[in-house]
Amino acid sequence: MSQPPAGTAAGHSLSALVDAAFAWWDDAGLDGMLSDTPQSWLESDRKAAAKANAKAGNGAASFAPPPPPPAMGGLARDWPQTLDDFHAWWLETPSLPFPPARRIAPAGPTGAPLMILLPMPEADDEAGLLSGRGGKVVDGMLAALGLARDQVYCAAALPVHVPMPDWGQLRAEGLGALLAHHAALAAPQRVLILGRSGISTLLGHSLPNNAADLREFNHDGGCVPAVFAYDLAALVARPAHKAALWNRLLDWTGTDLT
Repeated sequence: MSQPPAGTAAGHSLSALVDAAFAWWDDAGLDGMLSDTPQSWLESDRKAAAKANAKAGNGAASFAPPPPPPAMGGLARDWPQTLDDFHAWWLETPSLPFPPARRIAPAGPTGAPLMILLPMPEADDEAGLLSGRGGKVVDGMLAALGLARDQVYCAAALPVHVPMPDWGQLRAEGLGALLAHHAALAAPQRVLILGRSGISTLLGHSLPNNAADLREFNHDGGCVPAVFAYDLAALVARPAHKAALWNRLLDWTGTDLT
């Protein structure tokens, strides 16, 4: 029986066998050399190593972190400066990452005696903000306070309903600053926040679980008295929450908002 030539195995050259071995490891997911030398995963160390390699002429490109995401709503200097302009911008601007067809506009006059602020429209708000089941709860409270819906300013921090939003991330993307600007344009005398945990986080409060203890809403134009309450879904589901909120409103307003 004849033997394969020296330097081959089963008729394959040594270089072909080496290439096949490397290809096998590459398919297995090993695409770099192994080393017993400890490697740092810290970004600062990686930058320093990249600079050292570049200076040494190793051809390694310096480490560049990805650019930050664009601020939600774009640059603050480009935000509308009147409430009417803000309403139109809120529904149309491409700088908000939400489908324009699903956005819901705020409603109400500038300088209203009360601003009702929601984290976002409710899932059943189809005809407008607070047009669903939660709106009936709000209308009942307003009637007891001697106010009609068209006398108050109703707004939401988000223009659409978003299941389980990450409020911390939304704040990092600039939504909290945009909300403060919106409130400054509306210039209400008081603010009732129905969704205290999300709004509190959005505004940068360090203890959102203690939002019920907050008494003011800070915005670009200063601060106004505020009540931070449970969201509408909780008020609808648990009548005890409505009773507690009503007692707070009586203490807060002295029953006279007009």
